[in-house]
Amino acid sequence: ASLPPPHTASSCGTVCPSWPSWTGPPANPSAPTNAPGPVSPRWTRTWRPQTNGKVERFHRTLLEEWAYIQPYTSDSERQAAFPGWLDWYNYHRPHTGIGGHTPASRVTNLS
Repeated sequence: ASLPPPHTASSCGTVCPSWPSWTGPPANPSAPTNAPGPVSPRWTRTWRPQTNGKVERFHRTLLEEWAYIQPYTSDSERQAAFPGWLDWYNYHRPHTGIGGHTPASRVTNLS
């Protein structure tokens, strides 16, 4: 049986594939994959603005600060810029919702 790809929460009650895409388990189950660990789909509760608003705000941030911040010549160029943006977002960008701290400064189990 094939495992599902990793997903991110969606505000519409469905699950959207996360980036980067995962191609599924390898032919040899003991071989490593590029999946980040145990993966399962998650949904937000419908008509739940507390959760849906967070998803929508993250999508807006993705668009404004990464996807459309500059003209890219291809999707692969935009995807290549994502890891650097994600590092900046988690480790260097102050977040007003957590008092100007970075998400990484709030998590204690980062390796």
